Amino acid sequence: MTEMVNIALPKGRLGEKAYALLKAAGYPCPTLEQPNRKLIFENEAAGVRYFWAKPSDVAIYVERGAADIGIVGKDILLEYSPDVYELLDLGMGKCRMAVAAPKHFREPVGDTLRVATKFPNIARAFYAGKCRDIDIIHLNGSIEIAPILGLSDVIVDIVETGTTLRENDLEVLETIVPISARLISNVASYKFKLNRIRAIRQGLEEQVNKV
Repeated sequence: MTEMVNIALPKGRLGEKAYALLKAAGYPCPTLEQPNRKLIFENEAAGVRYFWAKPSDVAIYVERGAADIGIVGKDILLEYSPDVYELLDLGMGKCRMAVAAPKHFREPVGDTLRVATKFPNIARAFYAGKCRDIDIIHLNGSIEIAPILGLSDVIVDIVETGTTLRENDLEVLETIVPISARLISNVASYKFKLNRIRAIRQGLEEQVNKV
């Protein structure tokens, strides 16, 4: 009997693209492609068991061992620093973590910089590297509105096309780090299911290189 590998996929477009890669690599799951309300999808012949998770939860499922491997954005890995192995850059879901501010913004000299963000740890580490004194304003909704209403001086957020920034008269000041989807593995699973996980990784890498 083929050893089952539990795979956490992020809900949404990224997860759908990731599954397409896995399917092309030889790990299809027909029940996942059918309209239903199932939560877990298995293909015993391929030795895989899939489930959908909120993107920010994928790393938790993998770290805690509920999933052996998963697909997650690099932003999640940088923000939460989960104890997992990062195995492969899938080269999709590309965007960047950036600092943005209103057009013609001038940074206050000598004053604490107010930074609105959903990613306080990334922002804190970035400005610590600059030895810059900041005040983190942790928001969960639309970050772009913070500097417009005077709540913050700048924002640290994910930028994909930059359209939302431009429509709100904001612009990117500098890029912190490029972001893309990564294949991650549970630490113990990588030891006990090494051959299976390596085979999946290799299959995915071959598909990524075809693109």
